[in-house]
Amino acid sequence: MGSQLVFWLAALFNVWFIHAAPENFVVSVSSNVSVHTKHTAVLPCWLSPQQSAEEMEVNWFLRDQFDAPVMLYKDKTINNASQPASYRGRVSFGQKDASSGGMKEGDVTLKLINITLADAGEYTCYVSSDKHHDRASVNVFVTQTGGTPLLTAVVKENKINVSCESEGWYPKPQLRWSDGSKPLNPGAVVYTKDLSGILSVHSWLMVSSHSALSCLVGLPGEVPIKGRMRVETPNLDTQDQGSGSSAAGWVMFAIAAVALVILGLLYFRKYRGKGPDSKHANNGDPSELENLLSTGLQDYYGKLPD
Repeated sequence: MGSQLVFWLAALFNVWFIHAAPENFVVSVSSNVSVHTKHTAVLPCWLSPQQSAEEMEVNWFLRDQFDAPVMLYKDKTINNASQPASYRGRVSFGQKDASSGGMKEGDVTLKLINITLADAGEYTCYVSSDKHHDRASVNVFVTQTGGTPLLTAVVKENKINVSCESEGWYPKPQLRWSDGSKPLNPGAVVYTKDLSGILSVHSWLMVSSHSALSCLVGLPGEVPIKGRMRVETPNLDTQDQGSGSSAAGWVMFAIAAVALVILGLLYFRKYRGKGPDSKHANNGDPSELENLLSTGLQDYYGKLPD
């Protein structure tokens, strides 16, 4: 008899609790959400005080697009009729935490997979019943991490111009240079944006001695990606000495060639031009050839500018 009484009292209490459930509620959301592209975003939203949302209407929409909801729950089912095509197959109800009891406890969290840059913005969680409605909004910030910085070097006079470039970032990344643990000031930092809004960053600086350079690129609040290069300034004195020796060799070669040409011309004019019967025909005297060469070289150098 006693057990039956307890059973009926418990049943009556449950009926009373259901009918006495608060008619009003407050929609609550978490703080703003930051997520990388291609990852999953979870936007917590729940009712306070705790109560079932299974019989209610839940409308998640981006910015002011109430009539084009990201996800619409109505009549106990998800209605995709007016959902934008870009969200098809990417949205569902999630859980605000591991202990969540789902919709029967008022958890109407939105889960959005495969995030893109276009998904960034203000999302509104709108919940309505026959007697009450409320809303709350949360901002979604989308980020994208770029590639490892690429460093290149070009020698200019007695210095080296080192460039650093990295692509595929959003939003604008930060770039800084260092030589070991010593920060360096870049010559410039330039940003470019493609049609989809993705950013590239390019910077350069001049170094005049051997350096172990690092170029670090990253988003604010995140660990940067590092590119490295060891550079050394060429020994310009050695290059100059080598160039001077080479030039001197060519000058000596040119002088010898000119001397031979002059000797040949004088020989031809003095001896061959008079014919084989001339009494001044060449008798093969070496001293006379030396005199010809000396006279020719004097004539040649006399024509050179001072």
